[in-house]
Amino acid sequence: MNTRDHLNRFDVWAPHARAVTVRIEGGDHDMVPAADLPEDSPAGTAARRDGWWTLPDGVDVPEGTVRYGYLLGKTFDEGTAEERSQVSEVLPDPRSRRQPQGVHDLSCTFEASAHRWGDGAWTGRTLAGSVVYEMHVGTFTPEGTLDSAVERLDHLADLGVDFVELLPVNGFNGEHNWGYDGVLWYTVDESYGGPAAYQRFVDACHQKGIGVIQDVVYNHLGPSGNYLPLFADYFKPGSSTWGDLINLDGWGSDGVRDYILDNVEMWLRDYHVDGFRLDAVHALQDHRAVHILEEIAELVERVGVETGKPLFTVAESDLNDHRMITPTTAHGLGMTAQWLDDFHHASHVALTGETQGYYADFAALGTLDKVMRDAFYHDGTMSVFRGRHHGRPVDKQRVRPWQFVTCIQNHDQIGNRAAGDRISASLTPDQLVLGAALLLTQPFTPMLFMGEEWGASTPWQFFTAHPERELGEAVAKGRKAEFASMGWDEDTVPDPQAPSTFTDSKLDWDEPGRDDHARVLAAYRELIALRRAVPELTDPRFDTIGTDLDEDARWFVLRRATAPGSDHGVAVLLNFGAEPARVPFPGRQDAEVLFGSGDVSLTAGTGGGAVAALPAHGAAVVRY
Repeated sequence: MNTRDHLNRFDVWAPHARAVTVRIEGGDHDMVPAADLPEDSPAGTAARRDGWWTLPDGVDVPEGTVRYGYLLGKTFDEGTAEERSQVSEVLPDPRSRRQPQGVHDLSCTFEASAHRWGDGAWTGRTLAGSVVYEMHVGTFTPEGTLDSAVERLDHLADLGVDFVELLPVNGFNGEHNWGYDGVLWYTVDESYGGPAAYQRFVDACHQKGIGVIQDVVYNHLGPSGNYLPLFADYFKPGSSTWGDLINLDGWGSDGVRDYILDNVEMWLRDYHVDGFRLDAVHALQDHRAVHILEEIAELVERVGVETGKPLFTVAESDLNDHRMITPTTAHGLGMTAQWLDDFHHASHVALTGETQGYYADFAALGTLDKVMRDAFYHDGTMSVFRGRHHGRPVDKQRVRPWQFVTCIQNHDQIGNRAAGDRISASLTPDQLVLGAALLLTQPFTPMLFMGEEWGASTPWQFFTAHPERELGEAVAKGRKAEFASMGWDEDTVPDPQAPSTFTDSKLDWDEPGRDDHARVLAAYRELIALRRAVPELTDPRFDTIGTDLDEDARWFVLRRATAPGSDHGVAVLLNFGAEPARVPFPGRQDAEVLFGSGDVSLTAGTGGGAVAALPAHGAAVVRY
């Protein structure tokens, strides 16, 4: 049972506390266990489950926006009765909506219903057929705020994207952060403008015809400002790559799951978001019969039915298991879609030639061929990088291509490089347009990383601003050691704590109108418009996909038939080679060229069909 609709203003879950006091604007008020209240108590609307504390009837507390925090009595069975009656330092609310003075300070109330929404005409849109744009608020504009991002929405609307996917915006310690060190999941960090600015941003997006996907992190918390363990059993023994494991299946995990589910519902109802990207769901260790992802999926579906909008979930999963996106009614986990790293890796190698690390599994152009047809390259195959077999085949009768979100760049794949360099740092404009043609014509749901659309020259580096000197030094040293172990020169690794690492990662908005940047931007706009206008490019069936390639000549053809077995359709011709190539495709020499990069000419083939002459790193889309 979710608790969100049953909570009073200052209710808090602290099942082990012997006493709880809420300090509101300097005044202390003792709280009582909600479960002890009589049924007819005015405070009886509070969550009546064990562990919840509420203010008793008749307590006079200030109205309006107030600062507040909690003082907890000694927890568990520690100490004497006298010691257990003592209170702790003032702690922020685990469900705080605002932290005006940082994650260590008092919380602040926020009335979400005060915003007067102007998005009544927005009825939402499905992920199927859409183009997603990944954005980090702090580096998207020079100001790094949600309000300043609103001023750039015309650029996104003209580009033709359907959804903006915001990297996590939760409260973190320090002046700036990637977002994955958040510690208060219900907040919007004040550096971005706080929760009211978030509402204005979503409202403005919807009025521009753009949906909003929120990246949420339910698998770990950041290293500074995490007070949750003082309130309840939010964690359990063990750790993942990023920190302590969230308690999803141990003692007291009902309340932890409510904490997550109520947060999901908050984003949907109070902030009108259209979908979620769930970070690293393979790190969610949950052995209960009903997985937390199933509960999230069913909650999102239920709110979607109530609001009449096609709400959805996108999982970042490293498992290569299609059960992630199989409906719960078919014994799957119920996610609407998932990221497809195999597409990124195969594309990255095809475009750049890099084969170190996990790219070693994708050295052959044939890996891109398999990904196009089967989604997972590793579908039970041997992964040299992992040193084991990985994945399982996709059930093409149950799963659709659009359920895989793909990219040629994203925050992880750029920011986790030693220098945070984009592919534009090493590729020519021709190659960048080639990459755009690959991304925006493939069968899956494409996602761009901010600035990719004009071949931004600015890096996007890993940056932190931990106020604790020891923590900052540890992060910087760990970063250098990690890349040194991979053979990188540690001098190329920027200090995450240096202010310049953050400021250097901000987009340069003077670039889109300049020379080669303008050419790349024009290609992205043209290809996004083409994707929307040509139904074969977004056909939701695997059996309309065909491929051809020449490993030596480095050309690749993606065919999208009008219907399964049809001799008519659209062919995407891609030359990854450094030399001109003659690329055969089904059709005639008078086929319609829908898009061309460079000087493209068509001639009749010797054995039937046609041949396209493509320049080095050239691309064409033709109707046959």
